[in-house]
Amino acid sequence: MAMDWAQVSLSLDTGTLFVIAICVTLVVGLLLLRAWAQERIPALGWWGAAYLIGAFSGAIWRFGDLTGSELPAGIANILLFVAVGMIWSAARLFQGRRVRWGLMFLGAAVWLVAWLFPAFAHSAASRILVSSLIVAGYTFLIAIELWRERRQLLIRRWPALFVPMLHGAIFLFPVALATLSHDRNVFRSLAGGWVAAFVIEIVLYVVGAAFIVLILSKDRSVRFYKTAAATDPLTGVLNRRGFFQGAAIIMDRNRRSLTPVSVLAFDLDHFKSINDRWGHAVGDSVLQLFATVVRKTMRAGDIIGRVGGEEFVAILSSKPADAVTVAERVRAAFAAASAEVDGRPIAATISAGVASGSPLATVDALIAAADAALYRAKANGRDRLETGDVAVAAAPERLEEPAAGGRPAISVRSQRRVAH
Repeated sequence: MAMDWAQVSLSLDTGTLFVIAICVTLVVGLLLLRAWAQERIPALGWWGAAYLIGAFSGAIWRFGDLTGSELPAGIANILLFVAVGMIWSAARLFQGRRVRWGLMFLGAAVWLVAWLFPAFAHSAASRILVSSLIVAGYTFLIAIELWRERRQLLIRRWPALFVPMLHGAIFLFPVALATLSHDRNVFRSLAGGWVAAFVIEIVLYVVGAAFIVLILSKDRSVRFYKTAAATDPLTGVLNRRGFFQGAAIIMDRNRRSLTPVSVLAFDLDHFKSINDRWGHAVGDSVLQLFATVVRKTMRAGDIIGRVGGEEFVAILSSKPADAVTVAERVRAAFAAASAEVDGRPIAATISAGVASGSPLATVDALIAAADAALYRAKANGRDRLETGDVAVAAAPERLEEPAAGGRPAISVRSQRRVAH
């Protein structure tokens, strides 16, 4: 017997859907807490705890009357607002921003104050409207915080914005109904249908938001370990591996724009005598001080690394004259800052070598030229800087690299122009 599917009606039991939503929220919250226990990312712990509170709120709303327990009026709503406030705080923690405790509990406080008015407490429509506005407001704030994750690719930031924004829009639906419909019966009828749609949407939101926050956490962990692998643990600047990786990026970028590059080589003068006289702890403080000075003195886009015990090197996009100015500024700033270190009159100084050249040169050639200038600075009395005799020329293989059209990437005439 054939069945006419067009005549089959599907009835959605809102109560059953709510139970499903509660169970999904509870399970996802436990998964987030497990991820927090493994990764120790505070935002995951906040987010997971918020889901558990939200699930408990839903259970009270759904089963409170069946248990026969006397719970304070509106407690389910209060817990819900605390949960969404905690999720907003978790999103802030992703950005390294502090928790705003007052604003986190503001939604619950607004509800408590409104509950003091009998007209509000006995009006289902008013309670729905206020609840919708509070949850939607927090949800839009969550979307804003996730959007601030600037380090993510744009294609990954869009879901982080779209999912909470859609959730907030769903919660604003009753507000639109109340505005457009002046018939209380029509409002109740439409709101009833909205509840079913809301329960389905909240399951999708809970899962989708958790998926996004786990991706953000994973990316952050990967960045952390990559940074740790490329960073000198004592000074906080790049180690040798990290420096050469960053230098390769600058060289590639400058080859496209034909912008000259410069390398600065620094060496702390008489560093062994500082260790012998004051101890290695003070010597470490001197190294840390120099790293702090060089980071504050140079531009954010310059690459700085520690390549030896007391040897540092930097690469920057600049002409020779500008590089000399930067090196001299670092030398003078460190001499002033190191007059006293850890309460001891250290008065440390540095010698510096500066080399500039073509972006088609190799990093090794630029460093070798800067090192040669550094050795001259030490031989000529230290606490000074010297520059390379000539600009470092392009490596022969760079001149012969074919471009997309099969011709050399840069002509010899252009290369001479860059060098000078």
